[in-house]
Amino acid sequence: MKIILVSSKHGRSTMVSVWMLVPVLFVLVSTITGAGYLGYQYLRPIQSDIVDQNASLIWLDRIENQAAQVEKTRVYTEEQINALRIRLAQLQARLTRLDALGERLVDVASLDKGEFDFSVPPAVGGPESEFVDYQAPDFVNILDELANQIDNREQQLRVLNSLLGDRKIQNETFVAGRPIKRGWMSSRYGYRNDPFSGNLAWHEGVDFAGKNGSDIVSVASGVVTWAGTRSGYGKLVEINHGNGFVTRYAHCDEILVELGDVVTKGDIISLMGSTGRSTGPHVHFEVLFNGKAVDPAKYINRVARF
Repeated sequence: MKIILVSSKHGRSTMVSVWMLVPVLFVLVSTITGAGYLGYQYLRPIQSDIVDQNASLIWLDRIENQAAQVEKTRVYTEEQINALRIRLAQLQARLTRLDALGERLVDVASLDKGEFDFSVPPAVGGPESEFVDYQAPDFVNILDELANQIDNREQQLRVLNSLLGDRKIQNETFVAGRPIKRGWMSSRYGYRNDPFSGNLAWHEGVDFAGKNGSDIVSVASGVVTWAGTRSGYGKLVEINHGNGFVTRYAHCDEILVELGDVVTKGDIISLMGSTGRSTGPHVHFEVLFNGKAVDPAKYINRVARF
């Protein structure tokens, strides 16, 4: 079998036998087959490396490490959330105490509860302004700032409470009022005729007459510095009110307090009698300031200044 080859350039034809092309085809097929085999051998180590068992173990180890890191992050996040919950609960408790303290201060100071209502947030407002870019601060920093504000408010309330407490104490120790609940003034402060001798004599207090056994009360809070018999006074109660003030209640029938007792304004300290140098049931009332007797009338008729 023969093949005729025609040249497109010169128009010539050549006759070639098929058997002459067999070696050429063999060489061509062998070359292609060898190239394919060499390519396969070249690529097979790479594929083997990709699916190597060591590589699989490495990837599994990485996945386990990442899973452990995710679990660690989850636990840490839960701990932080729980810590924030506890912190918020503490701040809420402190705010509750501050509200209670504020309500107490309102009551002590006799302020208008409508003006100082600690159960509602304070009223705020202002004209509308241009919006600016806002970046939310860290949540923990917000809590710390809130805690600092609470500390400042708590300190201010403590100072206010202390001032109001001092004012209340001053009001309690402020000498004012009558030493009896019932009775009348039978003798004034100053010169008078002595009821026993009839001679002109100095009277360092005022006398209130009344029914024997009636109540004698303290005109201010203080500490009992005398509770017993004294010459001329009979049974005597003496109270120190601080700030230089001392009051005396004499001629008592019965003393109801003891030395060192703390009494408050209006407490019953003794019962009216006629012990000592006395002509009948009454209480001799004296007011001393810095150790000197003063006219009790100006303290009997005055009212609390607070």
